[in-house]
Amino acid sequence: MTWQQRISVDPTICHGKACIKGTRVMVSVVLDNLAAGETPEEIAKAYHLKGEDVQAAIAYAAELAKERFVPLGAV
Repeated sequence: MTWQQRISVDPTICHGKACIKGTRVMVSVVLDNLAAGETPEEIAKAYHLKGEDVQAAIAYAAELAKERFVPLGAV
């Protein structure tokens, strides 16, 4: 499985934000829930997704992180 098989971007769905294919569940929602401490299983159940969808969202975020960074304050 690759994230490209489970993630889509369509300008007519959710304002062109990355979503789980066939749904209006944005990748950012999945990631926000993970960051808040929800388990992949809880997220999949709550949004009627498959575990592979949650994993694809993580893989998509990892791909973005390779290309971008958020500057952090000096330590």
